[in-house]
Formats: sequence, C-alpha cells, structure tokens
Amino acid sequence: MKTLKKYEDLIKKCGFITFAVLLCGLCGFRLSAQQPGTVTLNLEETVRLAGDSSLSAFRAKNMYMANYWEYRSFRADRLPSLSLGMTPMSYRHSFTNRYDSQQDIDIYRRQQTLASYGNLSAKQNFDLTGGTFSIHTGLGYIQNFGKNEKSQFSSIPVSIGYNQELIGYNRFRWERKIAPLKFEKAQKELIAQLEETAEVAAGYFFDLAMAQAEYELAEENRSNTEKLYRIGEEKYKIASIGQAELFTLKLDRVNAQNSFQNAEIRLKRTMFALAAYLNFDKNTKITLQLPDYPKTFAISTDDALMHARQNNPRYLESKRQLLESQQKLDKTRKEALFNAGFSASIGFNQIANTFRDVYRNPSQREFVELTLSIPLVDWGVRKGQYNMAKSNLNIVQLTAQQDELRLEEDIIMTVGDFTMQQQMIRSAEEAVELAKVAYEQTQERFIIGKADISSLTLSTNRRQEAQRNYIAALKNYWQSYFKLRKLTLFDFEKNRTIEIDFNAIRK
Repeated sequence: MKTLKKYEDLIKKCGFITFAVLLCGLCGFRLSAQQPGTVTLNLEETVRLAGDSSLSAFRAKNMYMANYWEYRSFRADRLPSLSLGMTPMSYRHSFTNRYDSQQDIDIYRRQQTLASYGNLSAKQNFDLTGGTFSIHTGLGYIQNFGKNEKSQFSSIPVSIGYNQELIGYNRFRWERKIAPLKFEKAQKELIAQLEETAEVAAGYFFDLAMAQAEYELAEENRSNTEKLYRIGEEKYKIASIGQAELFTLKLDRVNAQNSFQNAEIRLKRTMFALAAYLNFDKNTKITLQLPDYPKTFAISTDDALMHARQNNPRYLESKRQLLESQQKLDKTRKEALFNAGFSASIGFNQIANTFRDVYRNPSQREFVELTLSIPLVDWGVRKGQYNMAKSNLNIVQLTAQQDELRLEEDIIMTVGDFTMQQQMIRSAEEAVELAKVAYEQTQERFIIGKADISSLTLSTNRRQEAQRNYIAALKNYWQSYFKLRKLTLFDFEKNRTIEIDFNAIRK
C-alpha cells in the first residue's frame, strides 16, 4: 500500500510538473508572439520611408495640397462661371405702409402676396482690362390676394452687362502675375521639404549607427576586460604583476561594465528616436547597415549657386513678396486720387398677366452708371497709406537682398563641407583599420607580458575614437549632400534637377 501511494504521489508530481512546463511554454509562446518586430534598414531605405511615412512629409504634402487648391481656384476664376439663383416661393401677409394719391397721405393696408423668382447668369472676368462681362436672364411671378386680386409675370429674356473700375488699378492683372509664382514656389517648397526630411532622417540614422557601434565596442570591451582580469589574477598569483596593476585591471572591468550600460541606454534612445520619426511602432527593434564607401565627385560652387537661383523656393518667395508690395503700392497710389467706376447693361424685359405673353414683344432696357468718389478732406490718410506702402516696398527689397546673400553663403559653406568630408572619410576609414590592428597586437602582447596596462587602455580608447570619427565623417558627408540637394533641388550624382510626381500626391 505504501509503495502504491508513493507511485500515486509521483504521478501527481509529474502531472503538476508537466502542466507547469506546458503553462510556461504557452506563456513563453505568447510573450514571444508579442515581441515587437525587427527591421533592418540601410540609408536609402531610411530616406525613402521618411519621405513616405514621416509626419514631416505628411505635413509638407498637405501644405502643398492647400496651395494646389488655391491655384485651382485662381484658374477657375478666369473661366466663365454659370450660376442659378432662385426664390421658389415667398409668401407675405401683413400690414404695409402705402401712399394714397387721392387723399395725399400714407396709410397702412393689408397686403397678401405670393411671389416666385429665378435667374440664370454667366460671368467672365477679363485680366487685360480688369472688368467683368455678364449675361443675365430671369423670370418672376407675383400673385396678389384680397379685393384687387391679380397675378403677373415679369421676364428679362436677356441682358448683357459690363462692369469696370476706371482708376487704372487692375486686380486681375496682378493676380495673374502672383498666383502662378506662388504655385511654382509651393511645388519647389514641397521638394525642398522632402529633401530636408531626408537630411533629418540621415541624422537619426547615423545617430543610431553611432550608438550601435559604441554598444558593440562596449560589449566587446566588457568581455575583454573580464578576460584580462582573470589573466591578471593568474599573473598576480605567480607574482608576474603587482597588486596595483591587478586593481587597475579590476577598475577597467568595472568601468567597462558601466560603459556598456550607458551604451545600452543610448542605443535604446536613438532607436526610439528613429522609429518615432519613421512612424514605426515605438518598440520596433532596428538594425542598421552602414552605407558603402560613398562615391567621390566634385561639386563646383558656381554650379551649386546657379542651380539654387533656378530652383530654390526662397528666391521665388522673395520675388512673390516683391510683387505683392508693388501691387499694394500701385493700388494705394491710384486710389489716393479718386475712385471711379463704370457699369452698363443692355437687354429686354416684359410683364404680362400670363406666362405665354411674358416673352412676347419685349421692351428694350438700358442701364448706364458712372460712379465717382473724390476725397476732399481726409487729413492725409491716403497719402500716409501710399508712403507706408512705398516704405514697405523698400524694406522688402532690402530683406530679399539679405536673404539671398545668406542663402549664397550657406551654399558656399555647404559645398566646402561636402568636399572636405570626402577627404575625411578616407582618412577616418584608414584610422579604423590601423586602430583595430594596433588593439589586437597590444592585447596579444599584454597577454604574453610584453605590454603594460596603460598601453592596452590607450589602444582601446584609440580604437573607440577611430570608430566614432568614421561614423561621424559618414554622417557629415551624407547630411552635407542632402543639404546641398535641399538648397539647390539638384541631384549632382545623376546631374539632373530633382523632380517628383505631383499627380501621385494629388490622388
């Protein structure tokens, strides 16, 4: 019986252990299933994703769409417009003030009417003259109730009119100059902002690359210091090194552990920053592939300045501001004298008691109006507005010149940085190889007792510094290149102007 009970207890324990193992396995599977994905990116993919998915690119594309629809409205305003106006029913029942000619007094009378009206009109603006040409047709009906019940129709078969400001200021002509310039600037601004997105993405990319390199070096250094400390303990036992040297090795081990933890924190932060910029999940694990040695090609400062003057939206923005200031000056100068307007229309109209007769034998109708507004005493208001517009024009001209000088200076400095970074990458890459060989040889010499701790520590620091300098040189090279593309909107590698598919964005 005791033996049987032991077997039962053993079976229960085995069953519990089996259940626990299965539960742990299921939990482990669930946890592994919830682990965030791992993404491997190179620089080209990072730049492409930033242009497609980043919030900066999304904002730039929506700003372009706002300018696109503004330009579409400008174009539509230059086409004939057709509008239909209707009052299907208007019913009134109230006391109304009316004049009684027999008694020569005003009296209140009850009025009850039902009316309906509709009109169709077409309008065309003329940029050359600044006037508006219109064609109009309309039909109305009114029904009076009460003692004098009566119904009537009123028609305007056709009426042609023209409206024109006579002071010489032509709003349409100025808009025709400014609106296309604004839209061209919006197109180039979108390309520049996408290039800026590439520049920022490259910065995040190489920040993470630097953090990954430091993490790998810190991990290797931690392992090496642990191994060297164990070797040092063996040497200390046989009196090959002193206690001070052993303590130094132990200190190196502790420092290497601290450096590894700090490198791990920096790695997480830079990885989160890149993931957030690319609109990834915040827990996405990203591994990077450093770009190959970049192509070496020369960029002329004169060529860069030429392409910038042709493509950079800041030049178009300065030109737009200058035109708008000139527009305001033209408007205030001509309005400072007097305002005059001319309106004229000619057509036909008719009234009848039946719909069948309202379009028969229509009578001709004409309308001509000339309006004048002459300021007699305004205490210098209009003169002040003109002088203020003139001063603003001078300020805009001076500001545009300063902006162009700053832009040209930025381009010249960026070309110089790019040229210098090409040279620095070559020397930084050579330094990495030399530092790696020197570190490996120093480590071997220390193991066999031919190098001291100071030499080993110095060799380790030089290796880390060489790796940092190489990644920093790559980062500066690519950021300078993307900045040049942003400033000039020109692809110097392919020798062509940067273009994008605007139709794809508008879909």
